[in-house]
Amino acid sequence: MMDANVNNNLVVALDIGTTKVCAVAGRKNEHGRLEIIGHGKVESKGVLRGVVSNIEKTVTAISEAIAAAERMAGRKFEFVHVGIAGQHIKSLQHRGMLTRDNDHTEIGPRDIERLISDMHKLVLPPGDKILHVIPQEYTVDNEQGILDPIGMSGIRLEANFHIITGQISASNNIHRCVERAGLRVANMTLEPIASAASVLSEEEKEAGVALVDIGGGTTDITLFQDGIIRHTAVVPFGGNVITKDIKEGCTVMIQQAEKLKVRFGAALAEEVYDNRIITIPGLKGRPPKEISEKNLARIIQARVEEILDYVVWEIRRSGLERKLIGGIVLTGGGALLNHIDKLAAFHTGFPTRIGIPVEHLAHGYAEQLSSPIYSTAIGLLLKGIRDVESGLVRYRKPEPEKQPELVEETVEEKSAWYEQLFRKTKEWFEAEPDQDF
Repeated sequence: MMDANVNNNLVVALDIGTTKVCAVAGRKNEHGRLEIIGHGKVESKGVLRGVVSNIEKTVTAISEAIAAAERMAGRKFEFVHVGIAGQHIKSLQHRGMLTRDNDHTEIGPRDIERLISDMHKLVLPPGDKILHVIPQEYTVDNEQGILDPIGMSGIRLEANFHIITGQISASNNIHRCVERAGLRVANMTLEPIASAASVLSEEEKEAGVALVDIGGGTTDITLFQDGIIRHTAVVPFGGNVITKDIKEGCTVMIQQAEKLKVRFGAALAEEVYDNRIITIPGLKGRPPKEISEKNLARIIQARVEEILDYVVWEIRRSGLERKLIGGIVLTGGGALLNHIDKLAAFHTGFPTRIGIPVEHLAHGYAEQLSSPIYSTAIGLLLKGIRDVESGLVRYRKPEPEKQPELVEETVEEKSAWYEQLFRKTKEWFEAEPDQDF
């Protein structure tokens, strides 16, 4: 019997982050909007910079997040659509070519599939695997700049591909954690691609935009232009580094530093006018510490500016510096810092907004979902629904392993075989040698 999330077109997304694990279950309603029927968010302790570093802690967090979503949805889940991220993610550009047999027949999906499957044969560094092969422009018989060649005629079909790779071990560890939590991975998607699906509009992707997802362990950068992903990158800094800076700058405990960042943190010191004095309890028998809001903002601003420097460097490296009409969209937990959009606009020179994943949600969604924290999870949900609808993903039970059939030989067959072997051996020994030694 198949699970309930198969029968009712219910899709479950799982975002395994550095600071939190989110599980979101939903489906499309009759109006094509995303209806969330269950969600859960718990603290993550087994992930370091986007990569699983402790299996047991990650399995516990996944189980708790899924259990919370299951209680809200009132049903059990079996398949999940998972995200993958981390500093090991790399991207490269490659060109593929296909020579067709007949120039009179139309180019079809089968031709595109053959081109993409050829990309999967690329030789990669040991330990890496291809996660996504994203077609860019096509060329049909030297006619360049074609976005969709299906239906055209031609002999020579070429394409530029954006290929995203990651470590096999990181992927295997995610699979292992999900399976040990009693679930099965339906599909794995790069998290920046998922975040883009939930917070970017088609107009922004067409105009050119940089999505900057500031997570706990890493900052993911995805650049779009003409509706196509042009560049992806991962910066090994995120919200946790800001927390460590506050800890060292204010000489407080890490838990106190996190509370300072969340409650009083601002990314632009110039915008802090009240400049209140924050009192932090000291350790046992020690006096409390005091810090002004403006000084706290200066500590945060220094690190955020460093992250934004990496963003600008990646934009320049991509060659799209003058083509990003849509500017920058900030999302992820780091985007919750006060005035971070103003700092990004001042520091980079690009117009900036905060991306909130509510554009595709049906009315009546829970208020906590309208937060940049849920961008990746809701994006994974959207991507999962599209993959199921298009037939790219099918939920299937694992087939039982076939036991090898045992063939019993009769006594007569065994006797005949031994008799033949004895006769051959006897003939070989009795044969006269060809020459004397």
